[in-house]
Amino acid sequence: MNTVITKPTTTPDYAAIKQRQQATWASGDFAVIGTTLQIVGEMLAEAADIRSGERVLDVAAGNGNATLAAARRFADVTSTDYVPALLDKGRGRAEAEGLAVKFQVADAEALPFEDHGFDVVLSTFGVMFTPNQAQAAREMLRVVRPGGRIGLANWTPEGLIGRLFKIVGAHVPPPAGLSSPALWGTEAHLVSLFGPKARDLQVQRKMFPFRYRSAEHFVQVFRDLYGPTHKAFAALDAAGQASLERQILALLNEVDIGGGHGLVAPSEYAEIVITVG
Repeated sequence: MNTVITKPTTTPDYAAIKQRQQATWASGDFAVIGTTLQIVGEMLAEAADIRSGERVLDVAAGNGNATLAAARRFADVTSTDYVPALLDKGRGRAEAEGLAVKFQVADAEALPFEDHGFDVVLSTFGVMFTPNQAQAAREMLRVVRPGGRIGLANWTPEGLIGRLFKIVGAHVPPPAGLSSPALWGTEAHLVSLFGPKARDLQVQRKMFPFRYRSAEHFVQVFRDLYGPTHKAFAALDAAGQASLERQILALLNEVDIGGGHGLVAPSEYAEIVITVG
């Protein structure tokens, strides 16, 4: 299926959007869902070839999947997010494993670090949600050293989560002028963001299977705990909520490969490793 995503033509109010996003991600309890994605962080750490002693920055780290993966490889890790509650979850996980990690509240579009201060910059399903995508890319490029790597895991437009974004957006439209986060899962957009500064840009499409008791269980968990869907349901009246639920259930049942033994819903994502020139 070919998905066409148009870029905005108006300049959005990034500051106002960011305030709403912070409230959205602080709602629910993303960490419950986030921990199920840990394997993506481990695979990204391998793809980015994290070495012991390397200075690694996790941008928009959420509850710390890439953070923990890098720390388990004995890197010197700094974990950042602009939602303190999410960093607290990551801190608790690191402490439980006895991993030494620095945690710092930071905006991905204005990273409080010196130029070329890191060997590797990572982000799993995080930086893709920044409202000013070009600025976030510039900041990652600024803080990584020449010859260093940027490793990303981003949902694609064609995958389950990319299609879920479209369903939610049809019920609760995003702010005017905002680019789709799923653009970060397309090679053309990545080239536009990083290409001029990239010595090498590798993109591999992979699958992450969401595993829940049923489609209904998935919807309930995402409705209660995943900030964007939690806020979307809250913004709709009863009829709108019922419509949104029906469409998500239809999508899940379409992609389910569980064969009636629990939901197994693969979602495509792009694993990206950029070597900075």
